[in-house]
Amino acid sequence: MNPQPGDAVPPLERTISLTDMVAYAGATWDWHKMHYDPDFVKARRLPAPVVDGQVFGALLVEQLQDWLGPECFVQKLAFTFKALVFAGETVRCEGTVVEAHGDRVVVRQRVVVVDADGKELRSAAEPASATVLLGAADGPGAAR
Repeated sequence: MNPQPGDAVPPLERTISLTDMVAYAGATWDWHKMHYDPDFVKARRLPAPVVDGQVFGALLVEQLQDWLGPECFVQKLAFTFKALVFAGETVRCEGTVVEAHGDRVVVRQRVVVVDADGKELRSAAEPASATVLLGAADGPGAAR
């Protein structure tokens, strides 16, 4: 694959269930009740448990690896939270290549909440920027 500036990254769409959120909490040891306890969040006038914001980082990296393959290495990822996302909502990761130099690609990404028809409801995380090294699954300096 030879990404070029302007290339669209294939979108990744995912509905984040409460089960997904509990599994993520277990993997990251983030057991704050706002991420899994419907009664806790209801008492705070929220419609459902809140998706841990770091899930967006995992999804953005998954989008890049799905597109560029398992040999890519995400060297840098940064994003800004824009709005809460709740259990049961669907998010879509979108991206565009902004730079491509040899084995280094820079991608501008975003995460949006979408309805059942795929219509954007609100931004969840943007801007996001990722620097990816191609063919470097073991990280910078890996033997090739």
